[in-house]
Amino acid sequence: MMEFGITFIILACVFGLFMAWGVGANDVANAMATSVGSKALTIKQAIIIAAVFEFLGAFLAGGQVTATIRKGMIDAEMMAGSPELLVYGMLAALLAAGIWLLIASRAGWPVSTTHSIVGAIVGFAAVGLGIEAVHWAKVGTIVMSWVISPVTSGAIAFLLFLSVQKLIFNTSDPLANARRYVPLYIFLVGFIVTLVTMFKGLKHVGLELSMLQNYMVAIVVGLIIMGIGIYFIRRLKFDPDADREYHFTNVEKVFGILMMVTACAMAFAHGSNDVANAVGPLAAVVSIVQNDGEVTQRSLMAPWILLLGGIGIVAGLMMYGHKVIATVGQGITELTPSRGFAATLAAATTVVVASGTGLPISTTHTLVGAVLGVGMARGIAAVNMGVVRTIFMSWIVTLPAGAILAIFFFFMFKGIFGG
Repeated sequence: MMEFGITFIILACVFGLFMAWGVGANDVANAMATSVGSKALTIKQAIIIAAVFEFLGAFLAGGQVTATIRKGMIDAEMMAGSPELLVYGMLAALLAAGIWLLIASRAGWPVSTTHSIVGAIVGFAAVGLGIEAVHWAKVGTIVMSWVISPVTSGAIAFLLFLSVQKLIFNTSDPLANARRYVPLYIFLVGFIVTLVTMFKGLKHVGLELSMLQNYMVAIVVGLIIMGIGIYFIRRLKFDPDADREYHFTNVEKVFGILMMVTACAMAFAHGSNDVANAVGPLAAVVSIVQNDGEVTQRSLMAPWILLLGGIGIVAGLMMYGHKVIATVGQGITELTPSRGFAATLAAATTVVVASGTGLPISTTHTLVGAVLGVGMARGIAAVNMGVVRTIFMSWIVTLPAGAILAIFFFFMFKGIFGG
């Protein structure tokens, strides 16, 4: 550990950056796909929003999920005598997950970065350290969350879109009703994301507020965001002739403002949940080296580690994100700003709640489930089942792919550094 300490940290930073790049190319592309697919945002605008809000989510609310990925799945007590094995394993997991994400992003498959890193960690631990080193009960709860998350977000998206149809589209004056009700949806977005951030995310910053104070802050932030939304809606210019070609063109303009807000919420929610996939194993390696090989149960997440994760995520989105954006934003079902809003808010709600409870659910599964929910609200014919089948197949392959690559790299590092 003393001999190769600096080497381990450098490798962990390089592989962590590579993994974060993969998260950006694949998962952030998912989070922004509904906004770009519904033409509410351009790719350039999506990248700027992702850069700012992904980082804020990771920094303010990313603490709890990191703990689950790090210490929840492997028995740290068993590692006390041979910390170098945990270092090899974490390096192997980062490299394996990064490579799989690169392959998937090239093909335009929206796979799960959480799946990739969990599969890699379980793979190296079970084969390299022994079956008993893995907390199988913890792995079981994570696997359950992969089923629960798309079903939950799909149901929420389905209900949200039905409410939009009832309150706005199926009325005698859709535009007037859009201007009346969209601000309430904007308030809902601000309220939900703020509330869960207050409850769960800010604890490691040292900000402890009572239940009532949390609700008050969430209401105030929701109202401020709603006020900003109303300001921009009032500035919109409506063209009566535009409705001739598509009856709801002007209504969708109002929803375009809402999509801006939900895109920010989704980026924040995603940053809070999925930055852990890249920086969790990196933090573990840094902690072991700095503590002279001692495997601690908890270690502080240094700000520079989160910064590294944020840089990698933005770089991945800019360089390679467009392929997965095309699959999710246009391939599954035709999206408009109103449909995209329902999918994104449903996914953001599910992800933020999950990150608060410490469950590393898959943003990909959540968002694809939500887009499917919106498609189903318009009938099964509105969904491209061929694309859905390909996506499901890529999900199934992800776990074993991550595990097999990690096992190979684990023994490679063991051979190189000895032990």
